[in-house]
Parts: sequence; structure tokens; C-alpha cells
Amino acid sequence: MKETVTRLQWEDRELILLGTAHVSKESVDEVKALIAQESPDRVCVEIDEGRFRSLREVQNWEKLDIFQIIKQKKSFLLLANLALSSFQRKIGASLDVKPGSEMQAAVEAAEAAGIPFSLIDREVSVTLRRAWALSSFWNKNKLLAALLGSALSDEQVNAEEIENLKNRTELESMMEELAKELPSVKKVLIDERDQFLATKLFQSEGKKVLAVLGAGHVPGMVRWLEELKAGTKSADLSEIDHVPPPGIGAKIGPWVIPALLIGIIVLGFATSGGIKGFDMIRDWIFATSIPAALGTLVALGHPLTILAALVAAPITTAHPAIGVGMVTGLVQAFIRRPRVMDFETLNHDITSVKGFFKNRITHVLLVMLLSSLGASIGTFLGLKDIISRLFV
Repeated sequence: MKETVTRLQWEDRELILLGTAHVSKESVDEVKALIAQESPDRVCVEIDEGRFRSLREVQNWEKLDIFQIIKQKKSFLLLANLALSSFQRKIGASLDVKPGSEMQAAVEAAEAAGIPFSLIDREVSVTLRRAWALSSFWNKNKLLAALLGSALSDEQVNAEEIENLKNRTELESMMEELAKELPSVKKVLIDERDQFLATKLFQSEGKKVLAVLGAGHVPGMVRWLEELKAGTKSADLSEIDHVPPPGIGAKIGPWVIPALLIGIIVLGFATSGGIKGFDMIRDWIFATSIPAALGTLVALGHPLTILAALVAAPITTAHPAIGVGMVTGLVQAFIRRPRVMDFETLNHDITSVKGFFKNRITHVLLVMLLSSLGASIGTFLGLKDIISRLFV
């Protein structure tokens, strides 16, 4: 246990940080043993209210309205959340332990001993929305691809590999790779949460406080705690506890392609008596509609959904407020409405490729994702084609 425990001892206070592997039976046992051994004044747990509630209660997916999620443009965030849940559930199933069991065990042990506890993590919805908002278009796709790849992989993870996640050398290596591939995501998922968790722990009441945390957060939190104690870092979390409003680039960005498209086509009409302009419109229709329809086909969308992708892609790719995924998602959800059984089996279905396609909720999300990906590819191909026509 000593290797997973970090102690910060100040004149008037002691903070004990227990690093866990989240899906480890050994971590559950360590949590219970350390709370009993230390008898802290307070136990702090790396979880937010929403996730803790879902651990203690059966997830009530019946309240999920897929149509509202699509209209509010939250479908990709839901897909990312489900993919992350899938990855943790699969690892937990292979090791016969529920993800987050050590966090639940910490709260239960504290309650049994009459010790007050605090949930000190940032709300997961804020974390995911910040990661999404601060990521570029390509990083959004890389993030979803990484999450889906992990969620749908059949690779088995053994208990020894899970325990190795507590090893700082391995964790630091993983964090370095994440920082290289997706720096904005690493910043939100790791660095900001190190700051948030450390600040909430620092502000918690009690002379002797025990914190149960994912091992990956411990090194960063220790640095933050030392600086908070020294007064060289601010305890203000307002900057990282909300979703940032879109910047000027994010507001202007969606209009760039439509403006460029219209400008090139107008130029094509003006310089060729209309011939190039009509050719450009034809090129744009073929370039965007076919990849969008192919993406919908790969997602095994309904034939009418494929047709909707064909018709909608040339229009939606030139309109900043409507995406082809919104159209295909609404059509697919209307034709194959989610059933009660889809809500009831969602937690199980997200752990396999077959389940993702069989469940009507996740199937709608896959249709949206792949049709949007196809349309995005078509947009760049279409721009290349119509620009080249100017010089023919």
C-alpha cells in the first residue's frame, strides 16, 4: 500500500492521497484498509455528484430524449460519454469489478465510521463540454475515434496491467503521449482536473484528510497543493468550472466555407458565361452527397436515412447552422424509434460492436457520426474540385 500513498504533512495539517486504478479489486481493499487505519477527519473522493448518483442508483436512461439531444447538438458529447463508459465497463467486467467501486467503497467506509466525506471532482458534463469546445475539428474526430476504438476493442486487459496503472513512470509516459496527440484534451481531462481536485482538497475541512483519487492525478495534484500552501497559486476555480463561450474564431469559422463556396461559384459564373458555375454546383453536389451517403451506409442506416444524406449533404455542408448528422440522426431516430428495451440494455450494449449497432440509441449516434465524417471529407474534396475549375 505504501507505493500508492502520498503524504503531505504541514505544521497544522496532514493530507493523505491514495492513488487507485479505478477498476481494481486491490484498490477497493486499499481504500477500506486505509480509512480504517488512519481514521481521518474527512474523506475526499474523486467523483462528482452526477457520477456518484449513477453509482448508487440504477441509471434511468428512460429520461433520455434522443430527439432533444440531436436538436441541441449534444449527440457527439453523449457518444463520447457512452464510449468512455463502455471502456471502463469492459475492463471492470473482465476483472469482475464495477468501475468506480473504490470511490463508492470510500464513501461507504466513511459513512460506516461516521466520517464526513466530500465529492471533489468537477461535473463530468463540464469536463466533456470543455474538452469539446477547446478542441479543433480534427482533434474532435481524433478524440471520438480514440474513445470508440477503446470502447469497441476486443483486447483483454488483465489485473496485472490494471495495477501497473498505479506506477507513476507508466502513467507519465501515457500522459506524454496524450499531450502530443491531443494537447487540448489532455489539458482539460488531466491538467485542469488536477487543479480542480487539488483546490477542492486544499479547501476541505479537517486537520487530517484522506483523498481517494485516480493514480494519474496524484503527481499533478501534489504540485498544485504545495503551491496553494505557499500562496503562489490562486484557489479561484471560476475560469475552469464553466464552458467557455465561443471565441471570435469559432463564431467566424463556420461561415468561412459557405462564403468561400459562394464566392468561387459566383466567380465561376462571372468568368465563363455560367458554364463553370453550373459545373461547380454539380461537382459540389456529387463531392458532398456521395461520401455522406457512404458514411450512412457504413453505419447501416435505414435506406431512407441514406437518401436523406444524399439530399441534405450539399445543402448542410454549405450552411453553418445545420449539419448533415442532425438530418440523418433525426430521420434514423424517427424511422427506428428507440424502444424501452434499448434504454434498459444500453449499459450492456455499449460494451460491444454488435451492441452499438443493435441498440437503436447508439445506432442513431453512429449514423450521425459517420454521415458527418463522410460529409466533412466531401467538403474538402468538393472545394478542391471547384477551385481547380477556375484554372481550367
